[in-house]
Amino acid sequence: MHKLGELLKEVIGRGGSDLHLCSQSPPIMRLYGKLVKLDSHVIGYQDAAAMIGEILSEEQKLELGEKKNIDFAYEIAHSGGHQRFRCNVYYQRYGVDGVFRVIPSAIPTLAELNLPKSIEMFTRLSDGLVLITGSAGSGKTTTLSTLVNIINNTQKLHVITIEDPIEFVHPIKQCLINQRQVGLHTRSFSSALKSAIREDPDVIVVGEMRDLETIQMAIEAAETGHLVFGTMHTNGAVKTIDRIIDSFPIDQQQQIRTMLSDSLRGVVGVQLLVRSDGWGLIPAIEVLICNRAISNTIREGKAHQIPSIMQTGKSTGMQMMDDDLMRLMQDSKISADTAYEHAYEKKIFEPYLKKGDKASI
Repeated sequence: MHKLGELLKEVIGRGGSDLHLCSQSPPIMRLYGKLVKLDSHVIGYQDAAAMIGEILSEEQKLELGEKKNIDFAYEIAHSGGHQRFRCNVYYQRYGVDGVFRVIPSAIPTLAELNLPKSIEMFTRLSDGLVLITGSAGSGKTTTLSTLVNIINNTQKLHVITIEDPIEFVHPIKQCLINQRQVGLHTRSFSSALKSAIREDPDVIVVGEMRDLETIQMAIEAAETGHLVFGTMHTNGAVKTIDRIIDSFPIDQQQQIRTMLSDSLRGVVGVQLLVRSDGWGLIPAIEVLICNRAISNTIREGKAHQIPSIMQTGKSTGMQMMDDDLMRLMQDSKISADTAYEHAYEKKIFEPYLKKGDKASI
C-alpha cells in the first residue's frame, strides 16, 4: 500500500500542484494544469480510506461521517522544514477520496507571481472593498496572501483573516495578524465578520464571499472604515459587480448599488494559463481601479459601460483581461489557442488561430 506522505513528497519533487487520491484509481497529480498518473497501481477503497484516515483527527472523522466531505489543512516534514497542503476529503461511489493542494512554503512576491505592480496600491488603502476573483485553482488565495504579506512588511496594522482552511501562515512582522479558520475557530464567514468588526481591526481578509450574508457584511465593514479584502468565484470585473448586486432581493438592489459604488476600491481578476512551452503556468490579469466614473456606472446600474472606462484608464494602472492575454500571446508566453480559449471577446483572437483551430476549441 502507498503511504500518503510519500505520494505528497513525490508531487512536490515533480513540481505538481495537486494530488488526487482516488478509490479504484492510481494516484494522480496535476502537473502544469494536466492530470498525470504517478504510477499504475490502483488504490482500493479500503487502502484509500486507511491512508486518509491516518491524517484525520477524531473530530474530523466525525465531521466527515456527518457531512460526507471536509476541508482542512495538513502539514508534513519536508527538506528540513514543513510543507502545508489544502485538503478536501469526500465520499464518492467507490469510497472515500482526497485532493491535496500544495501550498507554497514561502509567500511569493508580486514579481515572483508575474503580477502587475499596480495592484500594490490596494495595500495602502485605509478603507474600502478589494476583490480578488477567478475560477477555482486560479491563484486567488496566493494573490491575496501576497497582498497581506506586503501589508505585514510595511505597515503597523491589526489584520484579521477568516479562511477555510488557513493556507498561508502569516508570522507577526510589522502587523498584528489573527488568523481564524471556519469550522475550527468560528462557525461561519458571516459570524466571524460580525465578530471581527468588534475586534479593532484595520484590515479584514475574507477567504471567500460565497453567500448573501457574508457579502452584505463585507460591504458594510468596508463602509464603516475598514479595508476589506475578499475573493469571489467570478470571471471579470463586470460579472463580479453583477453577481454581488444580483445576490440581493430586487427591492434591495438599488441600495446595494449605492453602497457598492461608495465602498468598492478595486477588482483583480486572475486566470492561470499553461505556458506555450508546456513548462509551468502563468497568470493573465485584469485590474479594475474604482474611480468616480466607475462608481457612477455602478450606482446607475450601467456596469456594462465599465470596460470602456477601463480602456481609457490604463495610465492609472487599469488592465483588461483580453489586453493581457494579447500581451502574453505576442510575447510567445501562451499560445493563440490558449488566448482564444480564455478571452472574453474571442473575435479579437480569431485572426491568430491556425485554419480549423477555432472549431476544435
